[in-house]
Amino acid sequence: MALQNSIIAPSVLAADFSRLAEEIQMVNESEADWLHVDVMDGNFVPNISFGQDMVATMSRLCTKPLDVHLMIVDPDRYIEDFKKCGASVLTVHAEACTHLHRTIQAIKAAGMKAGVALNPHTNVLVIEDVLEELDLVCLMSVNPGFGGQKFIYRVLHKVETLRKMADERNVDLLIEIDGGVGLHNAESLLQKGANVLVAGNAVFKDPNPKAVISGLKNISAQRTF
Repeated sequence: MALQNSIIAPSVLAADFSRLAEEIQMVNESEADWLHVDVMDGNFVPNISFGQDMVATMSRLCTKPLDVHLMIVDPDRYIEDFKKCGASVLTVHAEACTHLHRTIQAIKAAGMKAGVALNPHTNVLVIEDVLEELDLVCLMSVNPGFGGQKFIYRVLHKVETLRKMADERNVDLLIEIDGGVGLHNAESLLQKGANVLVAGNAVFKDPNPKAVISGLKNISAQRTF
């Protein structure tokens, strides 16, 4: 089994917005691989976060790829918009897409990596028939809409199941975990087969965020697939 480093994606939702440029510069200077951006519409989830202009500003400030997670209804309307805003990865929720395969194809056609997110209650078998089309599956380990929630440990079983599905089909899949991720549970997630860790409060609320990112990266470097 080959050694592979996992991807660390600090979630800007937990940043200090009054110091956003400084917070993003910290990510630029760190060992982080991506910047994770949660876009919320106040409909699919109760909160509202960033619009296209803000995402475009983050793209200009950030030297890392933008991992944009759309927690919105009817995401098809905005695929081209977020490509223009600088998204490298665009993830939509299975629960929000009537024609999921069509949405995935549209994301790829726009030149981005295509991801699908699943809420904590959603079975991974929902994406069984589109698995080969995907670059990434984001397993929500909290209920979407707010930062700072407690990690739902049931997701460990979902990671294991999804990794087995991908391996059986020889799909080179990124499995991303979003919500309540930190140094306390990163190793367990990686052992089950995750390879992208989204960390918000664990990074931005720590007095030494670069050290937390480095710590997560060091754990991920020990993961073998």
